[in-house]
Formats: sequence, structure tokens, C-alpha cells
Amino acid sequence: MAKVEIYTQWGCPYCVRATALLDRKGVPYAEYDVTMDSRKRAEMVERAPGARTVPQIFIDDVSYGGCDELHALDRAGKLDPLLGL
Repeated sequence: MAKVEIYTQWGCPYCVRATALLDRKGVPYAEYDVTMDSRKRAEMVERAPGARTVPQIFIDDVSYGGCDELHALDRAGKLDPLLGL
């Protein structure tokens, strides 16, 4: 199974949608809340240059963008192979 990491923020509906999709698929992931953690937010921006919004999703250390991109990959049938499902 792939290593999945997601940077989130409290109260973000897109973060909820993205984690719900991963949960439905039974995919374990590391979640980093950047709400009050400026170090984690800086880490997110360093890993995904130009990223200012959450969620930011990484699969095997590759940035795949946010919630819309994750759902688009799923609709296209490309997410499961990335996740190793």
C-alpha cells in the first residue's frame, strides 16, 4: 500500500471530503493539521511549492494537489492504482 499524507485545517470542508474518500477506501494516511502549526504549514508549502490551500495530498511523496484533484483521479480510475489497491 502507498504512503499517503494529507495536510488539513480545522473546519475545512474540502479536507473532510478528501479524508472521507480515503476512509471509504480503507487507506491509512498521516494527517497533519496546519491550523495552528506554522512549521507544518511551511513544510507543506516547501513540499508543494506555491500551495497555499488545504488539503494538500501526497502519495508516496508525490504531490497530487487537493480534494478536487483526488476525486478526479478516483473518477478516472487512476486513484486505486496509485494507492496500491
